[in-house]
This record gives sequence, C-alpha cells and structure tokens, in this order.
Amino acid sequence: MANLSDTLGTFMQNMMSQSGENRVGNVLKDLQANLGNMVNSQGGASGILANVMDKAKSTLGSAAQNPAQAAGLGAVLGSLLGGGSSSVSGAVKGGAMALLAGIAYKAFTESGKGPAVAQAGVPQFTGGAVPVGMKTPETPAEAQVLANNAELIMRGMINAAKADGEVSAEEIMRIVGKLKEAGMDGDAEAWIMKELREPLDLDAFVAQIPNQEAAAQIYAASLLAIEVDTPQEQVYLADLAKKTGLDAAVVANIQQTLGVKV
Repeated sequence: MANLSDTLGTFMQNMMSQSGENRVGNVLKDLQANLGNMVNSQGGASGILANVMDKAKSTLGSAAQNPAQAAGLGAVLGSLLGGGSSSVSGAVKGGAMALLAGIAYKAFTESGKGPAVAQAGVPQFTGGAVPVGMKTPETPAEAQVLANNAELIMRGMINAAKADGEVSAEEIMRIVGKLKEAGMDGDAEAWIMKELREPLDLDAFVAQIPNQEAAAQIYAASLLAIEVDTPQEQVYLADLAKKTGLDAAVVANIQQTLGVKV
C-alpha cells in the first residue's frame, strides 16, 4: 500500500467534524503566534514548518485571525492539508503532519511535560530537537516514523468517530466516496474501509502507540474528527489520554490550541 503519510492530509480533510475547519483555523492562529518563536529559540525546525506557516499567513490572511468568518476556509484547508500541495516538499504533504507535530511540540514545550528521555544522549523527540513531522525526514528511519505515525493518526481519527457507536454502512460509503473523489488510491481506500468496519478496541490501539509524541498527535487529530458533544465522546477522549499516559497539562494545552474544551 502507498505510504499513508502521502494521503493523511486528504484523509484529515474528509474526516473532520463540522467544527474541524474552525479548529484548524485556531491551530494556525495559535502556531503562528507562538510556535515560530519557540522553534527559533530552541534552534530547531525550519524548512517544512516555515513553509506551512508562510503559506498559512499568505493564504488565510484574516481567516487565521478570525477563522469562524473565513468564507473560503474549506478551499484553503484543501491547499494546506491536501496531498499534492506543491508548496511543501518531501514526505510531509501539504502540512498535515507538520500541523499535528507542531501542536504536540508546543504542548510539551509550554507545559514542561515533554516525552521522557530513556537515557542520556537520546533525543527527546523523533526528529532530535523537534518531532519528525515538523521537518522533512532526513533518513529512512525518520521516513518510517512518519509513515507509522500517519497510519496511527488515521486509525485514531476513525476510532474517535466510533466513540459514540459503530460507523454505519451509509457513513462508511459517504466517507469512502468523498475520499475517492479526492483521488485516494485503491489500496488506501480498502485499508480505510476495513478500519471503519472494525469494532472499537481502544486497549489494542493504545498498545500500538510507541511514545508520548505520537499519542499527543493522535489526541489532537481525534479532536478534529469529532464534535465532542456526547458523553461517550468525552469518555473516549479521557480514556485515550489516560491510557496513553498524556499529562493533564499537555492535554489542556492541546485543547487550548484547537480552541475546544472537553
């Protein structure tokens, strides 16, 4: 199957809840205001993140400052998140991974609750100073991390959609139909359809998450996938945070960045 990191943006765009577009607008506003200075002071990522933020500034304009009033935000998201954006090179297509990695990096940095370092000399993040999603992978190992995270993020969004009940056959066909219209390839389509039909098993899913960095990105993506307007969804998100070991301060920071309170 094709590298899922290449299709994550398209998938995210078509799996977002009705409020998801506004939440992405909140993310862009927050990251533009805060993440650039943080990254520069850390001597960390440039390139991919700078491209995404520059594109957000030039394309969103006032929408980044007031996402709820952005008439063309859907089209903008297609450009920022879509798999074929020519403005962003490398394995990170259109900035979907950069946005999620940026949310996680900001949450860990601002909360002071960064991922545990196993031993002296081990980088705190998969990309060294930053999560690998905030830069173009420089080695095959980093490319594999990106691909693995993309798959887990897609699974996480699907699981969140199942939180208040099974995804109906009609909903599966609607989602798959939208993805086909967006150019999703057949192998990815089959994988997504299979995942949508599988029963929710949070414990099995959590066992596949390798670290706090990935957990934070999955939690953020889950907030894009659902409205969080039912008790079942609230319980699911609380369980996801608890079972992955995300610190309460990290969770609160992610919610703040997206402009949503669970």
